[in-house]
Amino acid sequence: MVTREDIQKIALLSKLSIPEEELDGLTADMQNIIAFADTISAAGDLADPDFDNINDLSNAFREDETVPSYPQEAILQNAGGGEGGYFPVRKRR
Repeated sequence: MVTREDIQKIALLSKLSIPEEELDGLTADMQNIIAFADTISAAGDLADPDFDNINDLSNAFREDETVPSYPQEAILQNAGGGEGGYFPVRKRR
């Protein structure tokens, strides 16, 4: 059960100011959120293990393949400058 004091403590920790007239509404909202989270947690315990794959789908990933890369000279041919395949970068001041 969430109390008004709990909401005030959360607001203080969050550095929020909550008007007194909004405390009852926020308390009820927080209680509903926690009840919903409890419902979801309970549903996970009751789920059928076969429900995970009801359409009998399988993994669509492919194996990794190593392919040759382009030569470094071909990649850098249109880039001006560079020393030994690297580009010198000036230090920021």
